[in-house]
Amino acid sequence: MDNLTHSLVGAVLGQAGLKRTTGLAMPALIIGANLPDVDAACFFWLEGTEHLAFRRGITHGPPALVLLPLVLAGLLWGWDRWQTKRGTRPETRLPVRFGWLYAMAFIGCLSHPFFDWLNVYGIRLLEPFSSQWFYGDTLFIIDVWLWALLIASVWWSRRRERLGVAYRWPAILGIVATLGYIGANALLSWSVQRVGGEMQEPYPIKVIAAPVPFAFWDRERIALVEDGRWISSHWDGADFGHRYANSKNAQCKLPDLTAARRTNSQVDAFLFWSRAPFATRAADGSVILYDARFYDPRARDRFSVALPDVKCEELPSP
Repeated sequence: MDNLTHSLVGAVLGQAGLKRTTGLAMPALIIGANLPDVDAACFFWLEGTEHLAFRRGITHGPPALVLLPLVLAGLLWGWDRWQTKRGTRPETRLPVRFGWLYAMAFIGCLSHPFFDWLNVYGIRLLEPFSSQWFYGDTLFIIDVWLWALLIASVWWSRRRERLGVAYRWPAILGIVATLGYIGANALLSWSVQRVGGEMQEPYPIKVIAAPVPFAFWDRERIALVEDGRWISSHWDGADFGHRYANSKNAQCKLPDLTAARRTNSQVDAFLFWSRAPFATRAADGSVILYDARFYDPRARDRFSVALPDVKCEELPSP
């Protein structure tokens, strides 16, 4: 998910009562909820699609989820001691207890892979022990409805806190509502995937029910069919409407790229990350690799790889 969502999750956990466990608990929760995204620094040294194979991996796996909170807790504990020595420590801050500080940073970090797992991009939850990708297919990577729910919960809780009345229950209610929202979306994705795969030909081999921006009640159904073509249809909340109307045109047969993966880091990275790879014909007759989840010809450098030396072998027209 986006970093605003991660930050709001940390904040609502704090308002639910966790911020009273120790001084600096709220920064530990909010920063911890974003900390696994330190792997975004890879953009400084990786090029093209190489970042796709690096993101949501080593910093999201079990060892990192233990070590990153330890680093964060140490930095916050040191900050508190430094302020104490300078005489600038806020008088209202609770005593900082390292054990609780680590626990809050750990809870914040642990929330991060859970929310990242919820979308179609995927996450390698077991890295470095396994490089398997896991996909929740539940929420779009930026969900404005989830923003609204979390912002309202935190605002309501903070407002009651400023008034000096019980403030935990609005945040707790927000957490319950968030989990209910996630559960309902997961059920919708499962239903679209299951029902849509049995309605009519061409029957799919593989189906992805992808959430779409803004309309949480809609899904894009991305399917691999027997001729090797990826096709898509839009769920409108009641039926699939114009089924397969958005078929990816001019698709090529996916070439054997075993040798290319050994010599071309861009191809290797792309195929390691890709869940729904397909090839299209470029203007000069060569091949461009895309992923059906993120098909956008305008984003060639980010979610696609050009193969200028490979000629397109077009699939039959649907």
